[in-house]
Formats: sequence, C-alpha cells, structure tokens
Amino acid sequence: MIGATIILYKPDMDLIRQLLQSVIDQIDVVSIIDNSPEPTPIQFPTTNFHYHHFPNNVGIAAAQNVGLIDLKTAGCEYGLLLDQDSSIDADFAFRLSSLLVASKIEKRPLVAIGPRIICSFSEKSVKPRVQREIAVYDELVCVTQIISSGMMIDLSKLDSIGFKEVGLFIDGVDHEWCWRAKTKNLLVAIAENVEMIHRLGDSRSKFAGITYKVGSPIRLYYQFRNILLLARRGYVPRYWKMRNIMVLPIRFLANALLQPNRLIRIKYMLCGLWDGIFKKQGAFSEHW
Repeated sequence: MIGATIILYKPDMDLIRQLLQSVIDQIDVVSIIDNSPEPTPIQFPTTNFHYHHFPNNVGIAAAQNVGLIDLKTAGCEYGLLLDQDSSIDADFAFRLSSLLVASKIEKRPLVAIGPRIICSFSEKSVKPRVQREIAVYDELVCVTQIISSGMMIDLSKLDSIGFKEVGLFIDGVDHEWCWRAKTKNLLVAIAENVEMIHRLGDSRSKFAGITYKVGSPIRLYYQFRNILLLARRGYVPRYWKMRNIMVLPIRFLANALLQPNRLIRIKYMLCGLWDGIFKKQGAFSEHW
C-alpha cells in the first residue's frame, strides 16, 4: 500500500482541492496534518483518511512525523510527503513507487525518491548549482538531499534512520533527514523523468547579482538559526556549510534593505542568529 501525508497551513482552497483530488485517485491512505489556526474545511470521500489539526502550529517536522506514523500504522509500504503548494500528475505516485520497488529488487541502498522540481515562478527545472551527484541508476540520480514535498519514502527503513528532527521546526528539516540517512549508508535520489510543479518561497528578488527566494519575515528566523545549528554537525556536507555561511551576510543585507517590513525582518534575523549561536531549538514562540 501507498500512503500520503499532506501538510497544510492556511491553504488556498482551490489549490488544495485539486491536490486532494489527484491524491485520492492514486493513494490508499491519506493523512492530513493541518497547522492552520482554524480547521481547513475538507470533505474527503474515503475511510482511509486521517485528519489532525494543530492550531498552534507544531512545525513541519512534527507534522510529517504524525503523518508518517499514521501511514506505518495503517500498514503502508511507501509514504509520499506533500506540501499544499505542490501539484502532481495522475500517475505520480505509481511512477515513484515503481522506481522504489525496482530499486529494492536490485538491492540498491535507496530510502527515498523525489521528482525533478519545476519552480512555479520560473516554470523551469530546479537544479542546485553545488549539489553533487553520488551515483546514477538508469532513471535515478542519487544526490545528497531532496526537498520533502514529492518525496516518497520506503517506510521499512524509517526505523533505521529515525523520524524528522522536530527541533528544527521547519527550514532544513528535509535536508537534515537526507544527510542523516547517508550516515546509515542509505541514499536519496531524484527521478529524472518524473516532474512536479512546486512553489518555492513567496516571490523572487535579486541582490548583488544573486537571485534569492523571498518568504515571510518569521521564516528568516528559522533559516538563519538552523544554518548555524546544522553547520556544527559533522555529517552535514561541507559545501552546504560553506555556501550558506558565506551567503548569510548578503541575505541579511538584502532583507534589511530591499524587502518590505524591514524592521521586522531584521528582528527575526537577529533572533535567529542569537538562538543559532546558543543552540536553541523549537518554535520561535518558545524563546521570544
């Protein structure tokens, strides 16, 4: 069986209805984790459906863990993680699960496969500039990390790796899990012939010749803090540490000078740097 976990936070109802309809048609068990302040009105015509509402927002890591536990408890072999801003084709789950089944038969050390991401802003394939390819298996390219939305996990290997790290709350959760999987000699891969449209950030902006994602001010807290938290860990790739630490001053200036709500953005960035230095984890509200 294949299950899916969908994370919601104040979703666009038209988009979530489209996503849910696509999911219903190709998934056996669905778990929706709703971090919105008010419950999202959803009508779901299936008995294999779980809905959890956390009005105080437990973060994406804790939400995904709740959903993954639902899927494992229901007896699913594979679990698909989805964000509300993603759009999948009618055979999306079948194609990813088929690749995982084939990899298991070939005894490849794969724990998760994700699609090639198409950015909804540029309508172009997202290919990280510095991420290295580890191995190539036919249609699969093994990489150091993939994003959580569209990621299909072999749930039988989840106990070996562990669940998502709740303390990170949101940013870096997906990458950290992939890097942790590698310490167990398990890999993640991108399916070259499977694509998914996904919204990355709220908009785009450019500063000092660098194009960057623009999100809500509070996301800056988690981004700045979690870079400092993860940069201390030995299993985190060196190229990721160097790139993100070097870009931090540029991101600070860009958000402090060019974006709206500049004072609020500066506040969140400074709080993130402070908590990152002193190794504080969890939600922003727990510390400020």
